[in-house]
Amino acid sequence: MSGERQVVVYSRKGCHLCEIVKETLTKLHRRGGFIWHEVDVDLDPELRRLYNDEVPVVFIDGRKAFKYRMDEREFLRKLAS
Repeated sequence: MSGERQVVVYSRKGCHLCEIVKETLTKLHRRGGFIWHEVDVDLDPELRRLYNDEVPVVFIDGRKAFKYRMDEREFLRKLAS
């Protein structure tokens, strides 16, 4: 379990781009190597302030990796680094 990377997606309900990113992560998760969870920015005023105009935002191990869109190959490359 120590080898698994931590991926967080900051998103909101009704966000089409967020849905695409979450579908991609669900598909890639089957390969293993990371666990991910979603955080709704609208449930926290500070997160809404930070990411309101950037969702979806994807962090890998606490570092911002993507916003708006996420390329599968680039995600896997970043995950491996």
